[in-house]
Parts: sequence; C-alpha cells; structure tokens
Amino acid sequence: MRYEVTKELVTGNTLIDSEHRRLFDAVNELMDACAQGQGRGQIQKTVDFLSAYVVKHFQDEERLQTQSKYPGYPAHKTFHDGYRRQLGDTARSLLQEGPTVKALSDLNRVIGVLVSHIRTEDKRLARYIQEQGG
Repeated sequence: MRYEVTKELVTGNTLIDSEHRRLFDAVNELMDACAQGQGRGQIQKTVDFLSAYVVKHFQDEERLQTQSKYPGYPAHKTFHDGYRRQLGDTARSLLQEGPTVKALSDLNRVIGVLVSHIRTEDKRLARYIQEQGG
C-alpha cells in the first residue's frame, strides 16, 4: 500500500502538508525496497528519518498550536507524546526483526494511526489557524 497526501489529507497549512509528504515518501521508499527484496538496506535510513521526523514535525505543530492559542493543544500534545513512544517501539522492532511481515505490518498500523490523526485532528488544527488569520 502506497501512502500519498490525498485531498482528504491536505490540511491547507503549507508546513504541515509538506512534512506529511516527506513522511509518506520515506515510508513508501521502505515499502518499495521491501518489494524489491532490498528492505534490510533501507530500514536504518527509514528508522533514522522517522525518529527525527516525529521530533521536528510534532515540535512544529505544537509551536503552531501555542502561537495560535489552539484550544485543542492539550489533547493534541497528549496524542503526540503517545505516538512518539509507539513509533519508537515500532522502529526498534523493525531494526531488531528486519523487514518481516509482522514488522512491516506494525509499521503500516502505526502510520495508519497517523493518517487518521491527520484526517481529523491536523485538519482541525489547520482550519483553526486559518480562521485566526495565520
């Protein structure tokens, strides 16, 4: 399954959308490498990217929320904190197990959680920022 920022996932915030695209590109690169039997060579690069991505992307989103006085900030931050842990656990398993069906399935599940979050919460955040004139 390939990930892409479809119309339903576009938030309208340039920063957030560009970061989501980079995330999907990295996961797609790993999936493509696995399909070509080269997943082991791509895992470390993907895990390194994901680890750095969640730090930067969530910081960027949280900064936008605090700057705009977003009322949903506490819940959004709680999600981010839990997601960082979940993705970290999945990344460690992927490094330990390699590109097994289970490890890739777990990664897809974790990315699916983020896609659902983008579809609802990130779009709500971007709409709020836009309404505030940001």
